[in-house]
Amino acid sequence: MSEKYANKVILAPMVRVCTLPMRLLALDYGADLVYCEEIIDRKLLLSQRIENGVLGTIDFVMSDGTIVFRTCPQEKGKVIFQLGTSDAKRALAAARMVEKDVAGIDINMGCPKEFSIKGGMGCALLTQPEKVKRILTTLVEGLSIPVTCKIRVLPDLDKTIELAKLIESTKVAALAVHGRKRDERPHHKNRNHFIQAIASALAIPVIANGGSREILQFQDIEKFRIETGASSVMIARAAEWNCSIFRKEGMIPLYDVVRQYLRYAFKYDNNEINTKYCLLQMMHESMDMPEGQGTLSVKSMDEISTVWGMTEEYDQVQKDRKEQESLIKQQKDEVGCGFKRRKADDGVILIELPVKFDRRCYLPAMSPKQSLHEWCRKCCFMSPVYKTEEHAEDRSFHCRVLVDDKWYTTPFWEKKKQFAEQAAAMCCLLVHGIHDGRIKEPDDQTPEMRQEWHRVASAQIQEETLLMTANAEANVKRQDENKECFVTLETQLLKASSWDCHKTQKYPEESKKSEEDDLKVAKTMANENPLECYYTADFT
Repeated sequence: MSEKYANKVILAPMVRVCTLPMRLLALDYGADLVYCEEIIDRKLLLSQRIENGVLGTIDFVMSDGTIVFRTCPQEKGKVIFQLGTSDAKRALAAARMVEKDVAGIDINMGCPKEFSIKGGMGCALLTQPEKVKRILTTLVEGLSIPVTCKIRVLPDLDKTIELAKLIESTKVAALAVHGRKRDERPHHKNRNHFIQAIASALAIPVIANGGSREILQFQDIEKFRIETGASSVMIARAAEWNCSIFRKEGMIPLYDVVRQYLRYAFKYDNNEINTKYCLLQMMHESMDMPEGQGTLSVKSMDEISTVWGMTEEYDQVQKDRKEQESLIKQQKDEVGCGFKRRKADDGVILIELPVKFDRRCYLPAMSPKQSLHEWCRKCCFMSPVYKTEEHAEDRSFHCRVLVDDKWYTTPFWEKKKQFAEQAAAMCCLLVHGIHDGRIKEPDDQTPEMRQEWHRVASAQIQEETLLMTANAEANVKRQDENKECFVTLETQLLKASSWDCHKTQKYPEESKKSEEDDLKVAKTMANENPLECYYTADFT
């Protein structure tokens, strides 16, 4: 397994940078392996693995729809999953979730960020050798794919080598070493001689990291490798600034790199926040580009495509995606485009639509909640009643709203309570064909889809009405039949009473004996089945 990490040029794990578009871009330009950004074990364990047929990806998704990790066949066998953890059992459980979708697992033991250290992860592990050994040994023994880890150097070289040898003893496939201490930042000099000493002391591949200040072109990668004595080189900031640093033929203009990055961001539905962040990192010294100021102010992928002159490409991707979504829905025969109706636990009808609230589509003065409240007032309904629940683990919210004795909700969890309430209000309004105040269409909805939801809902309501009418007519008919039966029974009772009176007068002794026998039979029948005794009689 160690051969996978020998003589390689690698994209280093970087928070918010190493999402799918950047990883694919690095592979296009010549990277041998690519690491994803650090993902915390707890977060991964709260996600669900989903095969995304529309994008052709494998997604790990939180209950609120947040994508924790996304991968695709293009990086199969080349993507390394970096895990943030402080517990061996939890790390193994998380790693097993992605084991079949990645080429290896890397444990982050070098992150100096406060959030990581407070959680006992990253650099906090450097001073806990027993925990390091326990985590790595558990993963190596419990997984079928290679396990590695990434560290920073300690202040003392001998202590650093001692830690590196302990890590090697766990049978990891390789060790990545960042040549700076925990409290040092990029402007500090990288300790290449520390990496060289570690590489000389270990038999497994050592991956050198921290040389971005020295790596300005592809040829500098090899110089850095030789100086550190490492087997492979891992590049972070130099690749973040211009991913074509991996090209043997030489780097290409940043403008072309950005446009290629955006093609992947469009294709794989990367969110606008992450995309904008990566663009600004790439242009860190080139904000004087014509697109620089425009990129600073963008708030959507549509606006990003406009700034970079890629509107036609973006629109085509959106069109192709919607066609693929429609095809998949037809194949699955999803009646009503996700419309669902069932009884809730309290017995009240619950209607569900797959909608999410996007505040960019609404003015602050007219939200779905405000529109619903106004509609209920006009219809003389009681004010909407919102019932919200919270996932304590990931602080996400889900809501349903009660309107006119029916619950309305969505299958999604939101990051904010007010967003969950707005989504529930949207569901109710869309079902009834009422405008919810939007000023533009969300990316995941079309007017045709809204019409289909309203059509299906109306059809079900009409079907219910017909069923209720039929039941009511059947009840009326049953009542008439019971009434007729009661009249017949009453007539027979009168006849029987008259006959008994005549019989008593003509045959007094026999009548008395007959009455005693009838009384015994009646008591027996009453004990066995009181209802049957009341409703049935033989008057022949």
